[in-house]
Amino acid sequence: MIYRAELDQDHDGAEVTYTLTREKPPGWTGHTGRVDAALLAEVAWPATASPLTFICGPTSFVETAAAALVGLGYPPERVKTERFGATGGGR
Repeated sequence: MIYRAELDQDHDGAEVTYTLTREKPPGWTGHTGRVDAALLAEVAWPATASPLTFICGPTSFVETAAAALVGLGYPPERVKTERFGATGGGR
């Protein structure tokens, strides 16, 4: 996993959850599969805590994760997003 050493460092209370969608190293006991509403319901802070979230990645990932958090009760203005990659414009 790229940047794992950096992500594993203490960052003022930020929590990191890993999920692997492809190959898993021997002995992997973490999450597997894509980020979806079920995973976020399990690992995300409760909406009542008023967390500020930042989602960055390919458009389809960002849209799925942001919609799942809003579905869990996160106010849309507390879900910040940044997308990269194809936009579907076909040019």
